[in-house]
Amino acid sequence: MSHRDMFYGCRLVAVLLICLEAFAGDKHTRPDHAAERRKHSVELEDVVIVIQSQRNSYHARRSGQRKVEILQQAARLGQGVPVIVLLHELSQYEGDWSILPALPRLFVKYGHSASWLFFIEEETKVTLSALLEVLNRYPAQEEWFLGKRLHDNEASIIHHYAFSEDPSSFSYPDTTAGWALSAPLLKRLTERIRSENLKSDFTIDLKHEIALFIWEEGHGPKLTAVPEFCTQPRDGCATAFTTYLPDCGHPVSKNDVFVAVKTCQKFHSDRVPVVKATWEKESGFLEYYSDVTDASIPTVSLGVSNTERGHCGKTFAILRRFLGKAVPKADWLLIVDDDTLISLPRLRQLLRCYDPKEAVSLGERYGYGLIQKGYSYTTGGGGMVLSRTAVSRLLSSSCGCYSDDAPDDMVLGRCFTTLGVPITHSPLFHQARPDDYSEEMISTQHAISFHKHWNVDPVAVYRYWLQDTRPRDEL
Repeated sequence: MSHRDMFYGCRLVAVLLICLEAFAGDKHTRPDHAAERRKHSVELEDVVIVIQSQRNSYHARRSGQRKVEILQQAARLGQGVPVIVLLHELSQYEGDWSILPALPRLFVKYGHSASWLFFIEEETKVTLSALLEVLNRYPAQEEWFLGKRLHDNEASIIHHYAFSEDPSSFSYPDTTAGWALSAPLLKRLTERIRSENLKSDFTIDLKHEIALFIWEEGHGPKLTAVPEFCTQPRDGCATAFTTYLPDCGHPVSKNDVFVAVKTCQKFHSDRVPVVKATWEKESGFLEYYSDVTDASIPTVSLGVSNTERGHCGKTFAILRRFLGKAVPKADWLLIVDDDTLISLPRLRQLLRCYDPKEAVSLGERYGYGLIQKGYSYTTGGGGMVLSRTAVSRLLSSSCGCYSDDAPDDMVLGRCFTTLGVPITHSPLFHQARPDDYSEEMISTQHAISFHKHWNVDPVAVYRYWLQDTRPRDEL
């Protein structure tokens, strides 16, 4: 255990002792009294705050700090102590991040004693007094789904073109502002998950898919918009969000990131020039990997034929080359498609938060079959970032491609899940174009990547969303 972890551990113990002394007789051990209280007002002891944490050491530490801050605030407020759950500690199942597998576990532990479940992200700040005021507006004995409203401006591929006739008619929560479920709704959702043979294929956009599941084609509640659930701080807010791009120190060096661009001959003349006109100049070490050698780019042929579907064979050849002596040694490997648009300065700033000696797989996280104990993976189009340690662990195992045209990102995810390497999510990576996301959501981000050139000017997209115009020190 590091000195930093010991420090935060001691802080947490101290806060817990203060809270226990001030509020002896935790309501969650006395559900008979809790039932009587629910007839009146909601107190902090009636609330379970679920921090949507991750197993990676940086994120586990940040969520632990958020937990300490909330407990300290509760002690100062003197109105009870909420239960705080770090989602990655709820069970050993990596797929709990997709929420639906976690709901029955949360119901078993807290469903009979809590009035509300309130979900936040690790960088979401909560004002407990304001949160109580919000929750007390809604009868806790009824089904409620509360959050800050987001909607699509146009039909989106990441939402399977749902509500294509009127995309703005369906609302889903901005998870950075926090979202809440009442206990009766939690109970019904748990019963449905347990009793129904739920379809379990891909988890792509968690917040939209949770809202669809709760709505249940009109049989369940729609999202109720709560103006006090905020992303930008202002008077009266119960929550506010800080940033997905924290300041962990100076960005890592350009030479610490090796960039691998996957391409093929038919895209040499249209996609590769976009890379060269936009973000290539921000790289330290970069190679283009193609099915043919083209000295004008230049490209490297790895002896793997181009495939129309997945690119597993090519990707594993890149991994082996990364660990070999043919390329400069670097702590991090970034694998992108030739139609990926990316901000390397922002990526290098983010990477300062992570330990390259840890096995790290970072990017936009999707899931496959998570209701039935499936696996998570980092989407290839948005960019897959691997620490050297992660690549070494993978290639030292027996896990690999079942065919050269297998989907490389999914195979990597399945392998890392088998190896116990967590898939670390950053919503700053995007598998699709800016138009495929809520404008309100991405306009507050410092996006790292987007993907696809369909019906857009990729150079204009890069300049508007990804290019930093203000001067940076090393960037």
